[in-house]
Amino acid sequence: MRTTSSLKLSWVRFTSCSGCQLMLLNCETSLNELARIVELDAFPLVSSAGDRSEPVDIALVEGSLSTPEEVERLLAIRRHSRLLVAVGACALNGGINALVKGERRSCLAGIYGEQSAGWDSFPPQPVHHFVRVDWQIPGCPPERRELLESLGSILHGGWPGRQLMPVCMECRCNENRCLLVEDHAPCLGPITLAGCNASCPARGVPCEGCRGVVPEANRDELYRLLLETGLSVQEIQHRLERFGGTPHGQADR
Repeated sequence: MRTTSSLKLSWVRFTSCSGCQLMLLNCETSLNELARIVELDAFPLVSSAGDRSEPVDIALVEGSLSTPEEVERLLAIRRHSRLLVAVGACALNGGINALVKGERRSCLAGIYGEQSAGWDSFPPQPVHHFVRVDWQIPGCPPERRELLESLGSILHGGWPGRQLMPVCMECRCNENRCLLVEDHAPCLGPITLAGCNASCPARGVPCEGCRGVVPEANRDELYRLLLETGLSVQEIQHRLERFGGTPHGQADR
């Protein structure tokens, strides 16, 4: 039963892998408390009940948009939601779904064959291209802590705080080895929004930039450093564009 201190929540998935939903379900020790403050309207990984298109307090939207039908559904969700939160890289900037370059029709035919001939599809787009987004939770997948903090803050009438600094700062705070400078690895930590506690670099894995670009990112300096790692110009540009970045020389356009 819903109480005055609970949220009516709908989790909506478009073109994605459901990994963002799974991260919330992986908050095992917090699920009991979460169940006390959340009433589910729709949540594909939790219940087979479909979206009832009823008014909800918050809609968590996962995935990019790639068909007119998805856009229509998103518009309906926006109309029925007091707050709409884009969750994960696909919803924020298209994610890995947007990596395919070139002619869309040939890509569809290569994957789905002749049955795709009549499909009306366009390159994957982020949620904010179509509707107003009240809050964003970055990451591929997002951090469990950020999901819980966002729901808790919304319940109490606000939004969680966010440090607008790069992943490099978290590496420094944790005294991690600099993969970019010391190992000449193609790490995007200097321009990527922090909040993951530099979990990939801490394990010796270069940052892929899945949390999006930090404000006032120095892309030109990173471009120079990436050249020193041995990457070609094309490889660097593709890497910088992977999660919503901007190619060298286009940062201010």
